Amino acid sequence: MALVNAKEMLTKAKEGHYAVGQFNINNLEWTKAVLLTAQELNSPVILGVSEGAGKYMCGYKTVVGMVNGMLEELNITVPVALHLDHGSYEGAKACIAAGFSSVMFDGSHYPIAENVEKTTELVQICADKNLSIEAEVGSIGGEEDGVVGMGECADPNECKMIADLGVTMLAAGIGNIHGVYPENWAGLSFDTLDAVQKLTGSMPLVLHGGTGIPADMIKKAITLGVSKINVNTECQLSFAAATRKYIEEGKDQKGKGFDPRKLLAPGFEAIKATVKEKMELFGSVNKA
Repeated sequence: MALVNAKEMLTKAKEGHYAVGQFNINNLEWTKAVLLTAQELNSPVILGVSEGAGKYMCGYKTVVGMVNGMLEELNITVPVALHLDHGSYEGAKACIAAGFSSVMFDGSHYPIAENVEKTTELVQICADKNLSIEAEVGSIGGEEDGVVGMGECADPNECKMIADLGVTMLAAGIGNIHGVYPENWAGLSFDTLDAVQKLTGSMPLVLHGGTGIPADMIKKAITLGVSKINVNTECQLSFAAATRKYIEEGKDQKGKGFDPRKLLAPGFEAIKATVKEKMELFGSVNKA
């Protein structure tokens, strides 16, 4: 199945009161693990690529080639979107040219007028090419490719301003952060989320920083209009823990245990388990 833009899957998720997971990919193992799990669970899925991960994987064209090759070779039939995560204005244009089916333009650090101007241009480009586009209002806490946010809450009126530009989905800061949540984290601001949904209506809302948010908060956020939830750190942590265990048990020193296909296998399975757990929590199983 060819890559699709995310509009249809997210519209269905909003109407059906579940969320589609965006799982960031970092290499071949990550991509294969996410795609196979989505296929096994009959779930739509979004593959997220940060600009840093894009560079690490030798550029956006390389990523597009790898993903398209896997869709064919693995006989993937569920809807899959390839999405730029927290893209710059230039990065969004580069991913559009490379063949991504969806992009995020993160203009949250610009004054609202400049965010509107740049988003408007990119919305038109994506509309012409039948691509989906995500915009952001209110920075997400933590660090993502050098962009640091304090986890602020978005202004609902600014969210409506951006939503009205014709974006496919909107990421609104509601106190969420990237990475591991600190012990003193105040939790999600459901009042902000509720206010944003009331002003943006049927617009699918996006929750960044899905790692570590308690399950009850995830479920409540979905009832308040969140239709896409991003997960990255949790897959990285599970991959690292499984790889560490394999090496600490000395399995890399037995036979050909040092072969990367064997060395990375436990981490690969750990990613699959994490993705499965999240898809079940988000309610996207059998929604393809």
